[in-house]
Amino acid sequence: MSKRDYYEVLGVAKTASEEEIKKAYRRLALKYHPDKNPGDKEAEENFKEAAEAYEILSTPEKKKMYDQYGHEGLSSQFGQSGFQWSDFSHAADFEDILGDLFGGGIFGDLFGSRRGGGRGRQRVYRGNDLSYSLKIDFIEAAQGKNQEIKFKKQCRCESCNGTGAAAGSSETTCHQCGGTGQMRLSQGFFTINRTCETCKGSGKIIKNPCASCSGTGLVLKEKRLNIKIPAGIEDGAKLKLVNEGEDGPHGGPPGSLYITVFVKKHDFFIRDRNDIICEVPISFPKAALGGEVEVPTLDGKVKLKIPAGTQSGKVFRIKGKGFPDLHGYGHGDQHIRIVVEVPTKLNREQEDLLHKFAEISAEDEYPMIKSFFNKVKNLFQ
Repeated sequence: MSKRDYYEVLGVAKTASEEEIKKAYRRLALKYHPDKNPGDKEAEENFKEAAEAYEILSTPEKKKMYDQYGHEGLSSQFGQSGFQWSDFSHAADFEDILGDLFGGGIFGDLFGSRRGGGRGRQRVYRGNDLSYSLKIDFIEAAQGKNQEIKFKKQCRCESCNGTGAAAGSSETTCHQCGGTGQMRLSQGFFTINRTCETCKGSGKIIKNPCASCSGTGLVLKEKRLNIKIPAGIEDGAKLKLVNEGEDGPHGGPPGSLYITVFVKKHDFFIRDRNDIICEVPISFPKAALGGEVEVPTLDGKVKLKIPAGTQSGKVFRIKGKGFPDLHGYGHGDQHIRIVVEVPTKLNREQEDLLHKFAEISAEDEYPMIKSFFNKVKNLFQ
């Protein structure tokens, strides 16, 4: 009997989108599912036919081959017996589509050779990832540093070498799953592999547990680790240290350690990407007459020349005095905002001199004042 066209099976056009193909398959899968049609061989065949069509049309490479050469172009995809459930590569989609029929999570180990490590294989569990918060100073963030950190983590038990079995004893094969760590369950007309509840997927049973770790194979220990904080790191940045997390149970690989770096605020500097900004107060005479002022930078103090007539709010740039770029693209700049400070208390001589200065001064000597009052005049004309 010749195969039906896959587009005809799902009832979609050749131009159908991925979402349209998925919706069409869901409709047919729910309609023909064996649990809804017990003992109905025709419904069972329709269910399998829809799955085969979905497998091809939802896989771009297979769909392209089918569109060009039809069923003949897919002769190498399936064996002599044709499409089998082990050929279905969309287990995640299958769970999303039919999870409401089976109950959540039953497809977690569906088609074991494709998910979860394969049939007949003992599961290996990776250790837990760990997180660590580290506070550093603003200058340390700019310059980088080596830092020792201390934390506790689950480590492989030395007494039993991580097996969980007491000295002189050993693990035994789980009688429930035969050491595979998985149980094969029949669901409708296909088989599903699930984690063995007796051994939790390890495939082994410990009858005489190690006293040091209570059979877990892991013990809590304090760990000291030297880490390198790169120069230029930002507040909230995360560092990932592979294999520095907790050891996995029963010899499983360790997880990772994630370090979140928090940078303390500085009393003087503010960071803006790789630039830094600061405010420097100067006196009125220095702003008017000019001079020099010492300015702190990340590398120490430098002298900044203040031109005569500098206005409050004027920003000067010192090139290359900002944060180093994490990727090695030079340094940012330092921006210095001048704040002209007016004295709050004057003696008699200072007052007399300022009164005299005011008498001999004209508005033309104050560009901002002159501009402001010109705008005011124009406003009321």
